[in-house]
Amino acid sequence: MGLEKEKSDCSIIMDEDEFNRSIEPILSKKGKVYTAEPDRDPNDINAHLKVNFGDVIAEPISTHSFDKVWIGSHAAFELVKFLFYRLLTTLLAVPMAFILGLVFGVLSCIHIWLVMPVIQSLMMLLPSVQVVWRSLTDMFITPLFHSMGKSLSSIQVKSTEY
Repeated sequence: MGLEKEKSDCSIIMDEDEFNRSIEPILSKKGKVYTAEPDRDPNDINAHLKVNFGDVIAEPISTHSFDKVWIGSHAAFELVKFLFYRLLTTLLAVPMAFILGLVFGVLSCIHIWLVMPVIQSLMMLLPSVQVVWRSLTDMFITPLFHSMGKSLSSIQVKSTEY
C-alpha cells in the first residue's frame, strides 16, 4: 500500500531433522552426528505427491496480499499438511500395511502353489495334446476340406451386368 519499499522473498522449510533438532536440549547435540535419512521412495513411485505451497497457491503480479499474510498462509499450509499427514499415517499405516501384506501374501501363495504348477502341467501335456490334435485333424478335417475343395472347384461364377 505504498509503505512496502522492497520485496523480500522468504522460504519456510520444515525439515523433520531440523524440527526434531530444535526441540532437543542444546547440550546433547555435541555427541550426536546426524546422517541423512534413507530414501523411502527410491523408485519415485509417488513423485506426483511432492506438492509445495507454490504448486497450490500462487498470486499473480497484479494481485498481491500483504507479505505477512503470504508468509502466514505459507506456514499454515506447510504445518497443516505436515501434521495431518503424520496423524493419518499414525492411524492408517499399520492397518493398511497389515491388509496389503495379507493380500500380497495370498496372491503370492496362489501364484506359487496354484497358477505356476497348472501352467507347468499344461506345458508338459501340450506336446502330447498336439500329437493327438494333429492326428484328429489329419483323419477327419483334412479329408473333408479336400473333398469340399474338389467338389466346389468345378463351380464357375460369371457376373453379367444388365
